[in-house]
Amino acid sequence: MIESKEDYQFYLKADEIALQIECRLRDYFIHEPWRYERLLRKLEYYLNCKKSIIWRPYTYFLYFKLKKFGAKIGLSIPPNVFGPGLSVAHFGTIIVNPLVRVGNNCRIHNCVHIATQAHSKGEPDKCPVIGNNVFIGPGVVIVGDITIADNIAIGANSFVNTSFLETGITIAGAPAKKISNKGFESYYFKATDIIKLKNEKK
Repeated sequence: MIESKEDYQFYLKADEIALQIECRLRDYFIHEPWRYERLLRKLEYYLNCKKSIIWRPYTYFLYFKLKKFGAKIGLSIPPNVFGPGLSVAHFGTIIVNPLVRVGNNCRIHNCVHIATQAHSKGEPDKCPVIGNNVFIGPGVVIVGDITIADNIAIGANSFVNTSFLETGITIAGAPAKKISNKGFESYYFKATDIIKLKNEKK
C-alpha cells in the first residue's frame, strides 16, 4: 500500500517497468493502461497520505475521473488492491472486487474477473488473496475465500475457486488444477527486482 511520497514514486516506476514503457512522452498520452495505472496510483496516494479535509474534494475528483476513464476502456480496478509492478496487458473488461488483495508484480490480461463467490444474503464478502508475482491469463475468473501463492501462472480461461498454496507452478482449467512446475518467471518478469538491482548498482 502507498503510504508515503517515496512509495508513490516507487509504485509508479515499478508499474512503468512492468508495462515496458519506452517513450514516456508518447505513452503518456496514448498508452491507455499506463494512463489508467498512473491515475490509480495517484488516487491511492491521496487516499492514503492526504487525509486532511482540504484534500478531500481533489480525492473525490480523482476517484470519479478514474471511474469515468475506466468505464471508457473497460477497467474496474479499485484503489489499494494491487502491489507495485502491476501490468495491465490490454484495456478491456477487467473487474476486481475492492476486497481483493494482490501482491507485487501482477501481470493481468483482459476479460478477467476477481471477486467474491455467491453466498447467502447477510454473509460477508470473502474475496481472493493473491500473492506476489502472479501471471493471470485472458478470460480468467478467480472467486471466493481462497489464496493463490507466490510465483504462480494462471492459464487462459481458467476458473479458480480453490486455494493453490504451492509456489512456482502453472494452473489452468475449469476448475483449475496444477498442470506444470513452471511458474511466473516462465511468462513474465519481476519489475520490483529490476528496480532493486538498479539501486544496488548505484
